[in-house]
Amino acid sequence: MNNMVMNIKSTSAYLSVMASLLFAMPLAQAQPTVYPAKPQEQPIAITDATVHVGDGRVIERGTILFEQGKITYVGGAITVPAGALTITATGKHIYPGFIAPNTNLGLVEIESVRATIDYAEVGENNAHVRSLIAYNTDSKVINTLRSNGILLAQITPQEGLVSGQSSIVQLDAWNWEDAAYRIDEGIHINWPTVRLSRFGGGGPAGNPDAQKEQVQAEITQLEDYLAEAKAYAELGNSRVINTRFEAFRPVFSGSRSVYVHANKATDIVAAISMLKRHGIRPVLVGGAEAHLVTELLRDNQVPIIIRQSHSLPYASDVEVYLPYKQAKLLADAGILVAYSIDGFWQQRNLPFMAGTAAAYGLDKEQALATITSNTAKILGIDDRTGTLEVGKDANIIVSGGDALDMLGNKIERAFIQGRDIDLTDLHKQLFERYEYKYGLPESK
Repeated sequence: MNNMVMNIKSTSAYLSVMASLLFAMPLAQAQPTVYPAKPQEQPIAITDATVHVGDGRVIERGTILFEQGKITYVGGAITVPAGALTITATGKHIYPGFIAPNTNLGLVEIESVRATIDYAEVGENNAHVRSLIAYNTDSKVINTLRSNGILLAQITPQEGLVSGQSSIVQLDAWNWEDAAYRIDEGIHINWPTVRLSRFGGGGPAGNPDAQKEQVQAEITQLEDYLAEAKAYAELGNSRVINTRFEAFRPVFSGSRSVYVHANKATDIVAAISMLKRHGIRPVLVGGAEAHLVTELLRDNQVPIIIRQSHSLPYASDVEVYLPYKQAKLLADAGILVAYSIDGFWQQRNLPFMAGTAAAYGLDKEQALATITSNTAKILGIDDRTGTLEVGKDANIIVSGGDALDMLGNKIERAFIQGRDIDLTDLHKQLFERYEYKYGLPESK
């Protein structure tokens, strides 16, 4: 009996210690103390900088003035109004805030931990699913993007035939309601395609004929669904609500976009043809072989969001530098082009995608447009952001050098809707921690 009592006491003490440790762990790994900025309280003027408007114009030694979150002046030197905060930016560069489309930022935190992954739902048709309500504003990744100039993002669901609805968010918010910039602006379709296994093997990936049958079945399923959704929309309000069909009602009225994810030239042709039959002009996402069908894209006014240009070519028998040159090939053909990157934390490299395009033939200001004004046009927010123009939101970054270059990208100030946001992030905190420990004596 005494042994049993002792064991019970020992177990109780052990559990008490373990509970204390478990309680302490979240505190030790807590989110850095970075708060969303307060609304702009006074006019702000940034003077004597190189202003990149975002539409091709560059103003040397320019001034930008903004008040109550809106830009009120962009141009040469002026007399700054009384009461305004003046930021002298001699030798620095001012840009519109960069925009990251087609990302699962805030929908996943640790790729190897299932509990932190929330970008996909079970099933093939999830047109009614809204990514916005799953967006995690406390993600530690968000601040690392802001440090490289990314101020807005399109939060996008993934997987399935119809993944769901994306929304645009600004990256300085307490919760998803605060973050919302444009709600439920588009539906995403993953065009069915044959994926051959690189190493052979069994299963559908190793059996092209089985894959072709599956692809055709999915295309037929999508065709039938779009026909039914269009008929549902034409009926007007119904007593019985079908949420999947209801999601497409704004598509047929023209107030919601359709993003079709496809890479092969044959798939791009098939996707545009089908959607055109149903009165839908899509946005192409991916488009690894889009340069092979430029006439189709131009004639049907289909813009493209290029994905992951810092990669090997989609096919093995093409020039290895093709992904770097593709933006210029498409822009020269008269197609509206924007850049994206796979995943979430990788989005911080978005400016360097544009910089590479400039290195491979695209005009520097055109390259800037692929992550600012072009993206805003494609996402339907160009009336509010994407360029530095009077009346638009003051989404602004100030860089010590060329922000499209890895060496020049030194974001010193950033403003979202006029709010002076904190550019602290976990990476900087870790750098400072270990610089203090191992750095030069004067840093201590």
